[in-house]
Amino acid sequence: MLPILYSFRRCPYAIRARLALHASATPYELREIQLRDKPAAMMAASSKGSVPVLVLPDGQVIDESWDIMQWALKQHDPDNWLGDDGRHIEVAAALVNINDSSFKAALDRFKYADRHPEHPQSHYRTEGERFLLQLENRLEITAFLSGDQPSIADAAVLPFVRQFSSVDPTWFDQSPYPKLRNWSQMLINSDQFTAVMQKHPVWRNGGTPVVIKG
Repeated sequence: MLPILYSFRRCPYAIRARLALHASATPYELREIQLRDKPAAMMAASSKGSVPVLVLPDGQVIDESWDIMQWALKQHDPDNWLGDDGRHIEVAAALVNINDSSFKAALDRFKYADRHPEHPQSHYRTEGERFLLQLENRLEITAFLSGDQPSIADAAVLPFVRQFSSVDPTWFDQSPYPKLRNWSQMLINSDQFTAVMQKHPVWRNGGTPVVIKG
């Protein structure tokens, strides 16, 4: 039996999970879902009702993307994304804490500004830029967020920066974050990112599984 991953292609949390599974060369069964029609099997595994959800062959369920990343890379880490003695985890955890709280909140308001009319869209963009500036400052020192090679930190943050930049690409292309632009474009253009963003048919209960060979 293989681990089963419930995923939604464009969800940044699911993207980061798929990136780690790909980097770890972990084979798994991918179950692409529709958020408006969540399969009963996923809801039975995790009542939180959001992706990603990873169900291991022994029945254990991991339903937080950051936990899925660490689980996968602790199984196999050929590119040393965790770093020697796991040294990249501390840096990544600190960035994930900001990314998944204040930055994600700003991203959602920036993307759906019409739902938050108390401020103009530019206000929410400015809120998000606090994190972008932190990333830019890190990338002025090293090529990647935790050193000179890609790590778990880059994979954890990239999907959210990508989503933020896509809200207003013209602004992002002219923004004062050249290192961040180069970093994100390089990673988005990588074979690894391309692989995890392939389109797959929506899975239905009892449907034919899509096996990702790792």
